Amino acid sequence: MWWILALVLFGYIALLAGGLAALFGGLESGAINPDAVNTGGGSSLTGLGSLPPLIYSFASSVGYVFPVLLGALATTGEFRHQTLTPTFLATPKRGRVLGAKTISLFVVGAALGVVGLAASVGVGALVLGGFGVDPLLADGETWALIGRTVLAMALWAVIGVGLGVLVPSQVASIVIVLAFTQFVEPLLRFAAAFTEVTADIGKFLPGAASDALVGASFFTLASPGGTVLEPWQGGLALLAYGLVATVGGYFISWKRDVT
Repeated sequence: MWWILALVLFGYIALLAGGLAALFGGLESGAINPDAVNTGGGSSLTGLGSLPPLIYSFASSVGYVFPVLLGALATTGEFRHQTLTPTFLATPKRGRVLGAKTISLFVVGAALGVVGLAASVGVGALVLGGFGVDPLLADGETWALIGRTVLAMALWAVIGVGLGVLVPSQVASIVIVLAFTQFVEPLLRFAAAFTEVTADIGKFLPGAASDALVGASFFTLASPGGTVLEPWQGGLALLAYGLVATVGGYFISWKRDVT
């Protein structure tokens, strides 16, 4: 599944990043008449050096669902295909097995981050450059954002491993991942922006923490007055989600008898 998910991730992010880079790059350069596009004031969005990071951040702000799915499949597949039995017979220390799987998926998640960035940065920078917008590839902060994106995708894969251990049913875990990432959390983040109290809570949601770690996201523009975590705080929040899910799953399902 990993290479299928990687291909879909690349195509999905390339389409989004390329399309929005063309739209906002065209508005920025004047190639597209702002009056012809209902941007909701979006043309002011582009008068900036911040447009390229917003485009590049699609690798994580939208693509994070892919490492989560892969991490969940890596653990639920053990239950579905009953490979846990020979695995535990060969390595009776189950904590070591789970730790190795977590580390392995951290690396694979980082690799998916590189794939997503190849799409968002590669295609996005090419399109922005075509409209005469500086892609900021010589800016050190851009490369810092790229590094934080790789870290965020790696941590999402760890969260997926923990979820797969918590919910051993492969179908149920996939449904939970898709429902939460594509429907539940976006609604929660939108609703949380209406009051200061809920905004302080909403910034700790996994997606909000990931965007804070990366340092840029189109989703944060929906609530310009909302509070966000510092990058290091977002990284710690994501890590905490992964550790809590993995440790909880270890005691709930991983230690059970298998046949």
